[in-house]
Amino acid sequence: NAGHESHLTRRRSFTKPKSRFGEQSYLIQSDQMEETNLATQEQLGSPYRHSFNKASPNIRTDSSVSKTFSMASNGEKEYEEIIKKVKLHKEKLKGVKPKVVFEVVVFLILLGCLIASLALDKLQKTQIWGLHIWKWCVLVMVIFCGMLVTNWFMHLVVFLIEINFLLRKKVLYFVHGLKKSVQVFIWLSLVLLTWTLLFLGIERSKTATKILDKVTWTLVSVLIGSFLWLLKTLLLKLLASNFHMNKFFDRIQESVFHHYILKTLSGPPFMEIDGFQRSPTHLTVSKNKKGKEAKAKNVIDMGKVHQLKREKVSSWHMKVLVDAITNSGLSTISNTLDESVYKESGEQADKEITNEEEAQYVAHQIFSNVVCHESNQNCHYIDEGDLLRFMIKEEVELVFPLFEGSSTGKIDRKSFTNWVIKVYQDRKTLAHALSDTKTAVKQLNKLVTVVLIIVTVVIWLLLMEIATTKVLLLLSSQLVVAAFMFGNTCKTIFEAIIFVFVMHPFDVGDRCVVDGVQLLVEEMNILTTVFLKLDNEKVYYPNSVLATKPISNYYRSPDMGDTIEFSIDFMTPAKAIGRLKEEIKKHLEANTLWHPGHLVVVKEIENVNKLKMALFCTHTMNFQDFREKNRRRTELVLELKRIFEELGIRYNLLPQHVNFNQVNQDRPGATYAIN
Repeated sequence: NAGHESHLTRRRSFTKPKSRFGEQSYLIQSDQMEETNLATQEQLGSPYRHSFNKASPNIRTDSSVSKTFSMASNGEKEYEEIIKKVKLHKEKLKGVKPKVVFEVVVFLILLGCLIASLALDKLQKTQIWGLHIWKWCVLVMVIFCGMLVTNWFMHLVVFLIEINFLLRKKVLYFVHGLKKSVQVFIWLSLVLLTWTLLFLGIERSKTATKILDKVTWTLVSVLIGSFLWLLKTLLLKLLASNFHMNKFFDRIQESVFHHYILKTLSGPPFMEIDGFQRSPTHLTVSKNKKGKEAKAKNVIDMGKVHQLKREKVSSWHMKVLVDAITNSGLSTISNTLDESVYKESGEQADKEITNEEEAQYVAHQIFSNVVCHESNQNCHYIDEGDLLRFMIKEEVELVFPLFEGSSTGKIDRKSFTNWVIKVYQDRKTLAHALSDTKTAVKQLNKLVTVVLIIVTVVIWLLLMEIATTKVLLLLSSQLVVAAFMFGNTCKTIFEAIIFVFVMHPFDVGDRCVVDGVQLLVEEMNILTTVFLKLDNEKVYYPNSVLATKPISNYYRSPDMGDTIEFSIDFMTPAKAIGRLKEEIKKHLEANTLWHPGHLVVVKEIENVNKLKMALFCTHTMNFQDFREKNRRRTELVLELKRIFEELGIRYNLLPQHVNFNQVNQDRPGATYAIN
């Protein structure tokens, strides 16, 4: 029994599901940080997406700012393009597959047979089933080596598109995605064309003609199926590209820029290096290769990223940005922060942030790297002068408003740490959202593939004349039964697809309200969505059900308002109430966590002994970060308490009439009744 219980305990520990966001910390925690114990302190905040102010113009990159980023010269661009192409060509040569070698050998053998059948007189006169040897060689060559030849043709097409800049921006994404489908379609077209030209038009027996016709119609149906497959791939590529562009472009652009800030601030102060002219336009991201320890690095031009607009961004650029977010983590330059960390080659290594504790540690290191220098007398905050050591002035003007307390011109360690944690959480959540979108597209692809196979089989039955009138009647009756049984399922699937790709009221990491319950979106699939409650309870909702419900989305909301109700004594003088309003106004105007606009109203008089009042105010954030919202509200309530005590505003109960009836006074343990 003891062994069985230990086995169950181990099983429970292994199979216990974990949230991809960890444990939600929605309760109010202490905001005091020990600077000397950053590596061991408890995590701050919750591991879910924090809120950016959607209504704030400081968060989004502005097109006017993008003009300030310097661009590389045309000569340097051409040189970089040449290097990329040569490296790509070398990698392709290294990765020659045995299948390609086998196809080339077979092609050369068949080509030799074709030449021999045309050159030798004996072989020219030899026929098999009424066809010359060279025709059989051509047919076999097209069947077995057609994919190889069409592959060469597709590489030529891709090369011609790549050397044309306009075509490369517009269609390269679709060319790479459709290359295999187009290759198969061309190959099947060549097979059908060769078969038709070589075998048809020759007198044969009725049986042989019937067999050849069936083969011909089979090839036609397969060719139609390949065309439908090509069309399906194109439509799914368009759907994925437009979906990413419309739903994620702004967030990807923002995340890449924040990554660039971390990389820049974690490096050396380039602006102070004599004779060094820095072009702050490139961000290197590492892409993990499956099954390999090495990481492939991609370079993103920050100038181009800032200049991109959603309406004009190409599908190829969108794919590069999506891959950069999905396949790489948030990293910094580690050899500047920690001199003991180097690659074997001596190059500077990138240190990837994998959890909130590492984000806190990195924030501590970057803060010290920025503020600790000879010209800075105060190492307790960052000002614009410190940032100008790492960035140009236009970049500093864009970066500085991102931090809390920027209005004072000073950024303390706590504000900077909170920002780094928020950047890490946003990056992780965005990667999950993009990953779930890809999964949803793959699931949709499977559904469409099943339908496509059924359609191709029906077309084949019609062309082969197997599906006669009686068979069609039988199939139609079966379809009626299937529609009765699976009609609701098909309707549910269709509604779920519309919900995910058209309505799309939330993304992974958004905090929403469904049926009056606050929920955090953890995972999105084609048919269901997984939510987390505040206590980490998982809730599964069918998307078809969610499509019929009103959904509140905190993350997509602008700065949200809050209401604090309180009661004061009915006899409170009007002068004291006026001073109360003045103190509240003074506090809100001096506090950057609140908008200065507010309203203090008297809602009603209760029991002729108290005034029920309410303070309506607006946060400088939405309620995506529920812990931060509670913390701010608590601080405001405590400030109201301090104001009440300072002004002597209280609430007193009305005098109560109490009657005492004396019972058995002489007896011990006498009781008294209160009326």
